This record gives sequence, C-alpha cells and structure tokens, in this order.
Amino acid sequence: MIDEDHPELSIRRQCELVGLNRSTRYYEPTPETPENLELMRLIDQEYTAHPFFGSRKITQWLIGRGHEVNRKRVRRLMRVMGLEAIYPKPKLSLAGRGHKVYPYLLRGVAVERVNQVWSADITYVPLPGGFMYLAATIDWFSRYVVAWRLSNTLDGAFCQEMLEEALGRGRPEVFNTDQGVQFTAGAWTGRLERAGVAVSMDGRGRCLDNVFVERLWRSVKYEDVYLKGYERVPELEGGLRAYFGFYNTERRHQSLDYRTPAEVYGVGAKTA
Repeated sequence: MIDEDHPELSIRRQCELVGLNRSTRYYEPTPETPENLELMRLIDQEYTAHPFFGSRKITQWLIGRGHEVNRKRVRRLMRVMGLEAIYPKPKLSLAGRGHKVYPYLLRGVAVERVNQVWSADITYVPLPGGFMYLAATIDWFSRYVVAWRLSNTLDGAFCQEMLEEALGRGRPEVFNTDQGVQFTAGAWTGRLERAGVAVSMDGRGRCLDNVFVERLWRSVKYEDVYLKGYERVPELEGGLRAYFGFYNTERRHQSLDYRTPAEVYGVGAKTA
C-alpha cells in the first residue's frame, strides 16, 4: 500500500494518509512470550465481559487469579491489544497527528432505516501462538455485518480494504467511528467524503456511541472464538467467515422482532 517510488507523495505523507506510523513500516513486531499471550487471553475475556474495566481493575482481577503482575505490565499489554475502558474520561482515544477530527453527528438522531448509519470498530482476537485484530462494519438499524477483515497489525491498510468492500455493497448516510488513527486517516475520511458519506466520530466521554459493535464483539467471542479455540490464522479466518454468515442469515434478534439481520437489511435496502 506504500509506494516507495511515488512521484508526488513522500513515504511519510503516504503513511499519514493510511493511518500508519512511519516507524512501523520498517518494524517487525517482537513476539510476546507465552506467559504474556496467556495474560492477554485472560485480559481479552475479562474485558469482553466487562468493557468498563480499566488497567487498574484488570490488574487486581489477574492478581486475584494468582498471576504476579503489576499495572504497568497490564497497561502495556492492553495497549498492544488496542483496549481501553469505555467509561467516560477526558480522552477516549487519540487521532493521528495532523488528522482532522470530525464532529459527532448522531446526538438525538433516531435510526429508522437501513443504510442510515454504519459504524466500524476493531477488536483483539487471541491465538495460542499470537493474536490477530478483527475489524467490522455494521449497519445500525439491521445489525447486519456489511464487511470485515483480519490483520496482524493495527495499521490502517486492512480497514481500508474493509471499507472498499463495504462501499461496494451499499452506502450509508452517516459513518460513525471512534477517533482511532485508522479512522481519522485521510485515506479513510477522504474515501467516505468522495462517496458522499457524512463522517461522524465519537465525542469525548461518549462511551456508548458504538454500542452495536461492542455487542457484536461479545457475540463473536462468546458464540465462536472462545468456544472453538482456533489455533491458526487460516482456521480463525474460516471460522469467522462461517460465523458471520450465521450471524447475518440465521441468528434472530429479539430487537428485530426475531428476524435476522439479513432479512431486515435486505428488505430495507430494496425499499431505501
């Protein structure tokens, strides 16, 4: 995605546009120790159950389970995992340097139709020998998962691929995300604006802006990832593909009058 011989854009500018720190372009991540991977697996499970837990409470929870850890270590592992407690606080997440932060457009807005509001988020997925990051785009009204992608890094490239796939299937009126560097990057916001989509970003202290994606992550992990215990990336990718197919076309939601997301999204998309 980065062209070293681009005639107009420097490597630094290209990295800024796709939400990639320039230093990480040349950086090969050091694998975590088996002990840290086990801690990260436990942190992921506890955070999924209690997303309002910060590093302090998770540290005490781990100590209570017999693990010798301190808050500094837990904070570092949570940072690697991309986790942060969702309770209101001064800075929920930081945009990339020089990236524009857009206003939150959904305050007081009733979501009444498909393709009115989409949102995207990223979650951590543990594996026995490492971990992956999972991104998904969801339609708020129908809960339909429009697109998803896996990556072994938090750079913005896999989010861009997901966005292109999603826009190939539909176009929302508003696209809401947090202020993470992947979503404030010029490549992401510029693509949405060229498609005529209004860009919305969670404001400070708004811990429930992406509640539908948070619920999706709990469903994915409790109903698939934790139960299956995937050991390799191809197995994980195949399993997620099957699960999202099930989630969209077979899993009925009480909030949708016991219809599936695909039923609601399909009907709504045809009449929109």
